[in-house]
Amino acid sequence: IIASASTLLGLSILVLVVFLVYNKQKCLFPGRWRSKNAPRIQSLLRSQIKSYTYSEVRKMTKSFADTLGKGGYGTVYKGILSDGSEIAVKMLEASDGDGFVNEVASIGRTSHINVVTLLGFCLNGSKGALIYEYMPNGSLDKYAVGVSDNTMQGENSLSWEKLYGILVGIAQGLDYLHRWCNHRVVHLDIKSQNILLDQDFHPKISDFGLAKLCKPKESKISIGGARGTIGYMAPEVFWVRRGAVTTKSDVFSYGMLVLQMVGVRENMKADTTDTGSKYFPEWLYDVSSQEAACNATGTSTSEVARKLVIIGLWCIQSTPEDWPCMSEVIDMFDTSVSDLQLPPRVSCCGNDNQS
Repeated sequence: IIASASTLLGLSILVLVVFLVYNKQKCLFPGRWRSKNAPRIQSLLRSQIKSYTYSEVRKMTKSFADTLGKGGYGTVYKGILSDGSEIAVKMLEASDGDGFVNEVASIGRTSHINVVTLLGFCLNGSKGALIYEYMPNGSLDKYAVGVSDNTMQGENSLSWEKLYGILVGIAQGLDYLHRWCNHRVVHLDIKSQNILLDQDFHPKISDFGLAKLCKPKESKISIGGARGTIGYMAPEVFWVRRGAVTTKSDVFSYGMLVLQMVGVRENMKADTTDTGSKYFPEWLYDVSSQEAACNATGTSTSEVARKLVIIGLWCIQSTPEDWPCMSEVIDMFDTSVSDLQLPPRVSCCGNDNQS
């Protein structure tokens, strides 16, 4: 009797434990997150990244009172940690579990002055949150305005020196992600909206929701479909038949970003409110020749604009084989503009058969 009772009690306890664990997992990883991403998220929870409860996140953000912005991967709110540090909290819906995992896996252990710092995260029911350092000067697209635009001058215009430093910093951040991480990171969504600026206008690459990781010895990666933003997206990412996706896919996007910032800085008939397919191809067709690309005034301005355009055009050549890697882009920044060769003329988006 005693043996039977002990066995029954043991089985009952085991069933109870299994039931409690199952329900805890069901609560923590609802729906798609539970079935697809739970193992990866569980592994990340054991990493060095600090986790917070949902109630702590609500307290940090004063019940999400101050909205900083809203994008395709969540709404960002301003918050304050217990030590008084300002933070940015991105709230993600359950349907974006992949983006959550990508961000934590991509930058959870990175450390570079030009990559945004992930301070912590929260997973609670259907709510997911990523907690970043706060960038007081917002994103780079806020400054994508021409200096002669009468309605957008002053604090929203960047000097050539400041713009040059920002673009160099972005190149250095991408070089770090591509070469120096334990797992190389391909961002796949480099654009002005995803470049944040700190109090000293140092750029920080952010928003790794579409990023892909690859091992140091891997040169190519596979993706399940087009990733990125039209106008910045490399041809091989948009059209799979164009070639394999590599770290150079970020190089193309970086080149488009450089050309965009130079174009709006000089008001080269660029509509800064339209970053779609009609804006970039039309503009790039105009600036891909030496005469249009270097149409800046003043000696120093002309040299800065010319160097940036040459670098940008090299990054969007017809084939990835012709694109420099980010370390080569950095070398170009260290080269005198007189020693930089203007690349061959290309039509819109690196396609010689289109205009």
